[in-house]
Amino acid sequence: MNFRIMDSFEIIGGKPLKGEIIPQGAKNEALQVISAVLLSEEKITIENVPDIKDVNNLINLLEDLGVAVQRHGKGSFAFQAKTIDLDYLRSEEFKRKGAALRGSIMIVGPLLARFGKAWIPKPGGDKIGRRRLDTHFIGLQKLGARFDYDASESFFSLSATELKGTYMLLDEASVTGTANIVMAAVLAKGVTTIYNAACEPYIQQLCRMLTSMGAIINGIGSNMLSIEGVDKLGGASHRMLPDMIEIGSFIGLAAMTRSEITIKDVHYPELGQIPGVFRKLGIHFELRGDDIYIPSRDSYEIETFIDGSILTIADAPWPGFTPDLLSIVLVVATQASGSVLIHQKMFESRLFFVDKLIDMGARIILCDPHRANVIGLGRKYPLKGIEMTSPDIRAGVSLLIAALSAEGKSIIRNVSQIDRGYQDIEQRLQALGAEIKRV
Repeated sequence: MNFRIMDSFEIIGGKPLKGEIIPQGAKNEALQVISAVLLSEEKITIENVPDIKDVNNLINLLEDLGVAVQRHGKGSFAFQAKTIDLDYLRSEEFKRKGAALRGSIMIVGPLLARFGKAWIPKPGGDKIGRRRLDTHFIGLQKLGARFDYDASESFFSLSATELKGTYMLLDEASVTGTANIVMAAVLAKGVTTIYNAACEPYIQQLCRMLTSMGAIINGIGSNMLSIEGVDKLGGASHRMLPDMIEIGSFIGLAAMTRSEITIKDVHYPELGQIPGVFRKLGIHFELRGDDIYIPSRDSYEIETFIDGSILTIADAPWPGFTPDLLSIVLVVATQASGSVLIHQKMFESRLFFVDKLIDMGARIILCDPHRANVIGLGRKYPLKGIEMTSPDIRAGVSLLIAALSAEGKSIIRNVSQIDRGYQDIEQRLQALGAEIKRV
């Protein structure tokens, strides 16, 4: 897929959609399991890999490092990290490419575990507030890594003569931090216990892939992981989960556009609280096998708490509600009947896109960087199309959903942000009947 940074979407909204849509492989899982191929010199096959900008950039980065990559058709790859060029990690090209990719931080744990050395520029990514790396580096230091930071070049270097298992209590249940520490610990000497570990399905998937490679990990699915280090890891075959953020996005899309949509092969047991939260917004759907069927409905009503007080939806570490879907929930609430308080606890800039929704006619009070009160007046005042810019992946898709439900034409600029996380999004929406084109 080719991406151009100045691309925009032109959308004619207000049209109901209909059909089936298949969610892509999970972006957040992909960045972890693809980085994990660096832990072994044997061949590792991964299926259901999404064709999106962030994942493709990580694969290209691994190829630059010397990983042999074979493409076996759509979404299927074989990786073999037999020969790695560690000198590349200190090149200007690596500094430039790594800094542009948030997921580049995920190669640190595997490189440190296998080679005793790792370098990484301060990663980029979404502009959604501070996304500190302390959990990654503190955990790796506890395993025995030495850590240096060159502030003039925003460049990190880590080294370790030998990683040794230890007990650690993470200061936050960071998903990427947990993944990095797990990948380092599987080749460390002795037993590593990680308490307050993230336990998202994508962490569980990473752990299952590592155990199929020969790692010894206990407590998968809980917030306490015990890892017994081994001398080396072998090859494996792994299939990624569908992207739960896409699934939630499509549920919201169906409600906003009054559409009849079937989301295929969702791995429903892995969705956690996501279905329940959308039901609280009044959205009706049913499970048909492993598909979610959403019928066309003109209205949906937000629930209140049992005592009649206003509903609050907040993010939390898994099994709490994922922060990546709060932007979608906020948009969906604008066309519901009733009010809801959205509390974004984890990122202080992620709600700043609501000014665009207010310009479209939504009734939203931004209380502070973390909280927004959405006053849903049903469809009494439909959203109207405007020109806007996508600030990050999730806000960009939220604005896209708003535009598809709005009356008239909308222009969304900087859609390269959306391309970072959503595969062939305009083609898949066009297949449902959406009037959207890339310009």
